[in-house]
Amino acid sequence: MTSFLTWARDRATRLTGPAGWIPTVVRVGAGAFFVATGAGKFLDHAHEVDEFRRFEVPLPEVAVPAVGVLEIVAGALLVVGLLVRPSALALALNMVGALLTAGRVVGGSFHLVYAPLLLVAMLFLAWAGPGRASLDERARAATARRGQS
Repeated sequence: MTSFLTWARDRATRLTGPAGWIPTVVRVGAGAFFVATGAGKFLDHAHEVDEFRRFEVPLPEVAVPAVGVLEIVAGALLVVGLLVRPSALALALNMVGALLTAGRVVGGSFHLVYAPLLLVAMLFLAWAGPGRASLDERARAATARRGQS
């Protein structure tokens, strides 16, 4: 597990120069969105369980808190820029699930516009990496400095 975490953290951001800020903007904005939607799973739990039941999600009583924890934890990791690639991949799978359930059953702009946009954003972050001003980049730079000493 440690080697995977080291690998995920130590991959450099693919974009350099001013373009290196693009993943930063994407991860902070998307991360904040995920934290907010994840918190909603707990703030209005009964409504969310009813919605998941309507979306035909199996075991909605279990799925709602599981998705809520995923969105809060992975979203917060995106905001601070820690373990960005694995967090983005987990949230991309979450968006696939949203499209296959709520998007299929209900449709609407929220499920058929935001979910695909967030899926693309998460795949972009999985490819691009954390961008500037991230804990991943700081850790990678510190590891590189220790390796040179």
